[in-house]
Amino acid sequence: MEVLDIRVVLAPGISLLCALLVFVLGRHDGWRATFTLGAALIKLVLILTLLPGSLEGVVYVYRAFDFPPGIGIAFRVDGLGMFFALVSSTLWVLTTIYAIGYMRDQHDRVRFFGFFALCVSTTVGIAFAANLLTLLLFYELLTICTYPLVIHDETPAALKAGRKYLAYTLAGGALILLGTVLVQHLAGSLAFGTGGLLAGAAGQPLLPLAFVALVAGFGVKACLMPLHGWLPTAMVAPTPVSALLHAVAVVKAGVFGLLRVIYDVFGVELLAGLGYTSWLAALAAFTILAASFAALAQVNFKRRLAWSTISQLSYIVLGAALLTPFAALAAIVHIANQAFAKITMFFVAGAVERTTGRTELRELTGLGHVMPWTMTAFTIAALSFVGVPLFAGFVTKWYLSLGGLQAGAWWVVLLMLASALLNAAYWLPVVYRAWFQPPRGLEPGVREAPLLLLAPALVSAAYVLLLGVSTRVPGMPFSLAEAAVRFVSGIGAAP
Repeated sequence: MEVLDIRVVLAPGISLLCALLVFVLGRHDGWRATFTLGAALIKLVLILTLLPGSLEGVVYVYRAFDFPPGIGIAFRVDGLGMFFALVSSTLWVLTTIYAIGYMRDQHDRVRFFGFFALCVSTTVGIAFAANLLTLLLFYELLTICTYPLVIHDETPAALKAGRKYLAYTLAGGALILLGTVLVQHLAGSLAFGTGGLLAGAAGQPLLPLAFVALVAGFGVKACLMPLHGWLPTAMVAPTPVSALLHAVAVVKAGVFGLLRVIYDVFGVELLAGLGYTSWLAALAAFTILAASFAALAQVNFKRRLAWSTISQLSYIVLGAALLTPFAALAAIVHIANQAFAKITMFFVAGAVERTTGRTELRELTGLGHVMPWTMTAFTIAALSFVGVPLFAGFVTKWYLSLGGLQAGAWWVVLLMLASALLNAAYWLPVVYRAWFQPPRGLEPGVREAPLLLLAPALVSAAYVLLLGVSTRVPGMPFSLAEAAVRFVSGIGAAP
């Protein structure tokens, strides 16, 4: 059932208003913090008011305006979009609190927090896009809004990273534009709906080109190899920006776009008949392993996190490409599982850097003795990535393995085992050094991170545990994920 509702537009609009207020009145620290945190909280509450209806199958819609012939900017809150918006808006509150503490005494905070708010506005616009054109518009706006954050420090390395980021993401946007034009030509529409826009276009010679263009375009921000090169370079940005790139907005926009392409543009039945997703699953599997091996070679905390992100994102792509109910469930819930665990890691990295000045993994030795709460958050996230039961990452690996067996792809089980071992190889030694070796070379008086840096890490770590144990609690995000699977895939929810 579709219901016209202005809240669909207000959700992205609140952050847009916040950005304008920050740019105009944000030179005063108190006002800037009030605008930024207030908008984040209001947005979360507004999206939560849409949650009960979404869980019951209500689809909220709002059409902004049309271009001739019959193509327009429109918004639609279905199960998948609601799940993405809920995850991103929840994380945005935590990231905002963290950024206020982290960016204290830094330069150009008005510019930073103004574009910070614009990024969340465009992210919710992506989540609530009702058609491929609206999705493309907000997707490209996200690229533009993120660029000033990537180059915030304005060092030669930051400016180089920004140029590389633009080169990759704008090229990806051009491919999505090509795919959008081809979809309009083949289907006569760009509107998302159950079953797929192109369900009746089997046999059309342009179908392969449309699929490759859209997958490659969204695959840039989803960091599918070999389209991943911009992300490790972008780690020169401030830690709140890295959290934004890896957990909240940018890379999540890429995998969300791929989910829309598979479930809403092509549809499961058409793709199952065409066999296009077989090579996509193979590419995702390669990315999972190759990026994990690359992570093993990194000694810098944030660079290891970057390569870990590249690997973890492909869990989502693999789940969608397998075209089975359990795999679809794994793909969607991993949007949340990876986001909360990854942002916990970045919060910890920034807290350690601000408190001790340390950025290398070997320098975390003994930190559990002087920063126990910070390293507890790190340990929870690490165990989740390994896939230990009762942690969020285990849920993903379990359902992705079942989804592989549903598809007759037994190798997915082996892939999950290999990935778990690789994650253990590059995270558990750090956990051991932090807790079971004495501190080395710390300045006298080093203690826990400031509350504004520590509290968001602890809350996100707690959510990692919550996602691991609350798989069937009504009203929790996992239940919403099942509703999203039922709505977008047309292949039924996992039992």
